[in-house]
Amino acid sequence: MNTAATPLLRVQGLSAGYGLVQVLQDITLEVREAEFLALVGSNGAGKTTLLRVLSGLLPSTTGQILWHDTPVQGSTPDQIFRHGIVQVPEGRQLFPRMSVQDNLLMGAYRRSNKADIRHDLNQVYQQFPRMAERRKQLAGSMSGGEQQMCAMARALMAQPRLLMVDEMSLGLAPIIVDQLMDSLAAIRAQGVTILLVEQDIHLALAGADRAYVLETGRIVQEGPAAQLLEDPELKRAYLGV
Repeated sequence: MNTAATPLLRVQGLSAGYGLVQVLQDITLEVREAEFLALVGSNGAGKTTLLRVLSGLLPSTTGQILWHDTPVQGSTPDQIFRHGIVQVPEGRQLFPRMSVQDNLLMGAYRRSNKADIRHDLNQVYQQFPRMAERRKQLAGSMSGGEQQMCAMARALMAQPRLLMVDEMSLGLAPIIVDQLMDSLAAIRAQGVTILLVEQDIHLALAGADRAYVLETGRIVQEGPAAQLLEDPELKRAYLGV
């Protein structure tokens, strides 16, 4: 893991919400180049809200978001996307009446080099062989696990530098989740930075390098994932141990 002094992404004193409802309060965190970072917490902790802010979908009320030390808060979602910050949203949000391959190509909609797109499409099919088998099938007719694979593969077609994955395991069988975690590890091995947002704390901490724990809109713990996984307070609060 690269531990260079300047993080890829840094959030400082960030607050945000919806109307009069303040969801995030004084969030400070950093994402380092080529690491696997987890952001964990229970349902309603504010995890998805933070991803919406980082993606440019929701404005912050205070604080800074720095990409390579350059402020990016206030940028449009398209400008954020152009930086290489790509999100796999909760619920996949595929185009259900389009084929799998057309969904994947939608991830490359900002790219113009057709040869590079074809190359990356073949690479994605190698990484997700099930998608190659299903390439002509309507995306909405696949199983939940296959749809999650499709959403991740589509994000890869955008050539992300930071891949943010929201609630990947939701509603999926454990064997499928294990396969998806293996895929994330392989993506990270290619040099892509991973930010996994998860309710399943054990899953996320078992796969990540570092982690932040979010409770009611605030960061309450942070550190090496393996260390947090053994933390007695965290075990009592989230793992029922």
